[in-house]
Amino acid sequence: MASPDEFVLTLSCPDTKGIVYAVSGLLYQAGCNIVDSQQFGDVQSEGGTGLFFMRVHFEAPAHLAGAGTLEQLFTHVREQFGMQAAFHSLARRPRLLLMVSKHGHCLNDLLFRAHSGQLDVDIGAIVSNHPDFAELAASYRIPFHHLPLEPNATAEAKRAQERQVEALIDDAKIDLVVLARYMQILSPELCRFLAGRAINIHHSFLPSFKGARPYHQAHDRGVKLIGATAHYVTADLDEGPIIEQDVERVDHALGPDEITAVGRDVESVVLARAVRWHVEHRVLMNGHKTVVFA
Repeated sequence: MASPDEFVLTLSCPDTKGIVYAVSGLLYQAGCNIVDSQQFGDVQSEGGTGLFFMRVHFEAPAHLAGAGTLEQLFTHVREQFGMQAAFHSLARRPRLLLMVSKHGHCLNDLLFRAHSGQLDVDIGAIVSNHPDFAELAASYRIPFHHLPLEPNATAEAKRAQERQVEALIDDAKIDLVVLARYMQILSPELCRFLAGRAINIHHSFLPSFKGARPYHQAHDRGVKLIGATAHYVTADLDEGPIIEQDVERVDHALGPDEITAVGRDVESVVLARAVRWHVEHRVLMNGHKTVVFA
């Protein structure tokens, strides 16, 4: 658990000279101690966006122990460089909503990591369109909401169910929604509602083997590497900005079920990394891509 005087500043702006000097100088003059600083310039001449990104972890003196006060001190620098910037208190534990269908490996992994302190978050609720994991949720004393959907549910029925999800997110003050193998396509309306605060795990190393039974598809093709991709949720199915990916080597001796088991391990690890990096304010949006200060 971070102390009340620890903050992270994240920012992006058009790349130019003097940004690091201005930011670090301001923090120094305010009596802050920089613990860690990372930056990246996406060079426009090389096909990049021409933007500069920075993440600064710092300790603030007691009289500045509030994001509002820090925001006020930063006003001039923000305007000078045309920055998008935000201060995040590390003393505040992010609140998560986990969504799952019938495959519980990612759910179980995230629950254990949060319970054991490996992931510094509070899980406010679990939502599922199936009742299978109610007992697992109860074992962690986390509210479980079974919001069923018929296999051939109409668009109206799906939106009605999604409005219940939106209400839960508001009521529980959720910061991040994690689709831990939630096998429902979200409507454009829900995607807009969750913009920048929902992460999905895709059961392949995108863009290969989309759709159902990806590991069986991989087995049929005789692949040697399988993987998983964690990305932000957008209305473009499985095409949101990628946060993390990983792969594992497989060979001809493994059957579809064995490949599936390997794949599920990769999914759990990749999703956990993406969630941790998001809640630690290490992921910055760069158009359709991300900058990850891991």
